[in-house]
Amino acid sequence: MTAAANEAPLWQPGPDRIAAAAVTRFQSWASQRYGAPAEGGYLALHQWSVDELDTFWQAVADWFDVRFSTPYETVIADRTMPGAQWFPGATLNYAEHALRTAEDPLRADAPALLHVDETHTQVPVSWSELRRRVGSLAAELRALGITPGDRVSGYLPNIPEAVVAFLATAAVGGVWTSCAPDFGARSVLDRFQQVEPVVLFTVDGYRYGGKEHHRADTVAELRRELPTLRAVVHIPLLGTEAPEGALEWSALTSADTEPVFEQVPFDHPLWVLYSSGTTGLPKAIVQSQGGILLEHFKQIGLHCDLGPEDRFFWYTSTGWMMWNFLVSGLLTGTTLVLYDGSPGYPDVSAQWRVAEQTGATLFGTSAAYVMACRKAGIHPGRDFDLSRIQCVATTGSPLPPDGFRWLHDEVAEDLWIASVSGGTDVCSCFAGGVPTLPVHIGELQAPCLGTDLRSWDLAGEPLIGEVGELVVTAPIPSMPIRFWNDPDGSRYHDSYFDMYPGVWRHGDWITITEHGSVIIHGRSDSTLNRQGVRMGSADIYEAVERLPEIRESLVIGLEEPDGGYWMPLFVHLAEGARLDDALRDSIKRTIRENLSPRHVPDEVIEVPGIPHTLTGKRIEVPVKRLLQGTALAKVVNPGSIDNLELLHFYEDLARKRH
Repeated sequence: MTAAANEAPLWQPGPDRIAAAAVTRFQSWASQRYGAPAEGGYLALHQWSVDELDTFWQAVADWFDVRFSTPYETVIADRTMPGAQWFPGATLNYAEHALRTAEDPLRADAPALLHVDETHTQVPVSWSELRRRVGSLAAELRALGITPGDRVSGYLPNIPEAVVAFLATAAVGGVWTSCAPDFGARSVLDRFQQVEPVVLFTVDGYRYGGKEHHRADTVAELRRELPTLRAVVHIPLLGTEAPEGALEWSALTSADTEPVFEQVPFDHPLWVLYSSGTTGLPKAIVQSQGGILLEHFKQIGLHCDLGPEDRFFWYTSTGWMMWNFLVSGLLTGTTLVLYDGSPGYPDVSAQWRVAEQTGATLFGTSAAYVMACRKAGIHPGRDFDLSRIQCVATTGSPLPPDGFRWLHDEVAEDLWIASVSGGTDVCSCFAGGVPTLPVHIGELQAPCLGTDLRSWDLAGEPLIGEVGELVVTAPIPSMPIRFWNDPDGSRYHDSYFDMYPGVWRHGDWITITEHGSVIIHGRSDSTLNRQGVRMGSADIYEAVERLPEIRESLVIGLEEPDGGYWMPLFVHLAEGARLDDALRDSIKRTIRENLSPRHVPDEVIEVPGIPHTLTGKRIEVPVKRLLQGTALAKVVNPGSIDNLELLHFYEDLARKRH
């Protein structure tokens, strides 16, 4: 999969492009102001950014003109992970920075948002109008008694109202959390009940795949099951009347009110994201206003190379961290493209059509979508005017070599292809795009600035050119400040720091090449990662095992060599039950209705039993490795399994598949 160090790159930026890139200008400026290396290009800058971590982040805050309303005492007071303390003493507000472009009279009437739905009608929202709506809603939130630290939730698609609701929440110091409306009630409640929101913004339904999906019953259930709610705000996307007791969106956003930005400590919570583990409820990950502000300025302004002339389109939903990342494009004065609809409706070219129509300069999508386009034999560069696109970025899973070649051949030869990898856990990238470096097939260009990324073996020794665990050996500002309802920090610690004390282990297999690029090989744990969204198996077990015919189940996600993703569900049936088409349909319908279409498995396979550890935990990782073709002797310690014979079924299945 890796390109040899001397192999010609697929793409090389020209001298003009390198000179014009923000990261080049930043390096030149930081060399004069902060002692960064003037020579050696990006790799020298990256080395400086991890060697001089404090100075680097101080330079980022300075370069992007971060407004500290009270000054910081030091950049990092404590570097210990978990628990690093960033910019103590400082106060600021994320939303103030996101809306700063509206203060520029030359830009106030330019579009901040371009909203597109499946009809491909384009609705712009100007910077001044966005600021006005946020000001109006923030005042109404304060009138409802929302104070810093209160949780505000959104059950919303990717529409301008979601951006307004989030920014208004951040403006008053509230803590935002959101789910997409294709999530069933149980999935939403498993998340929102943990954080006890006081306000719920919700649509009456959404449009997807050419159909209307009504959500009134789900909203009613959310209202019943969230006793902490003081207010529900109704957004009539399908044109229905507000239910009894709900507030009208239009009434809350009609005033011409100058926004008031609550100045909060650097580590004040900004939002809660959810990342499902393999057992129990989804992890409720809390990230800070200041940490996200700095990390996203760096990532969007330097790595994505986005500024006021750009249009930023990433296909995402509000239930995925990429939505939060997309909204941060506002920080650099960039116009956001919000597409609300199916990625493949009315045909697989849908996303390219949106990119053409909106003049997107950076188009972000999933590796799975790229591979689907390749399989469908479409020709985006021939059939659409994609001349404004400077970069196609992919995430969610590693972009296979054929995906790189297809983008190069079918979109544009002079195309920066940025395969990126990070996580909900940091709401950012560990490695990915660099506008000044070459692109090698199958590789992420480099680790990101300020990210001390390593590949380690089991003993914690660094590896070059070999597969190891992705670790980060120094703190990043957007690392979680905590998990919600984790008072002693044990769940946070166990999620990342149990294997290598004081070092973040992410759960990905990676290779760092001799020329400094990064190859991602998929998950080193059992977390499912489908269509770019990480999901926990526990949600699926809970839904499936409610069915009387199912005794127990096991779900596995496998990254395939062609870029596909195979997610089988193995079921151990109750006595007398039979896995016929009716039961298969019942299983899939139960998962779709209780969770989301994304959770539905590719196949349902009957098994003689589900293997466990001696303490009763399903053994997902060993089964995954068996299905990948690893020998049984290398997968498990026989003494730790309750029934070793059961593993032969999966071993035989792997043989048939390979």
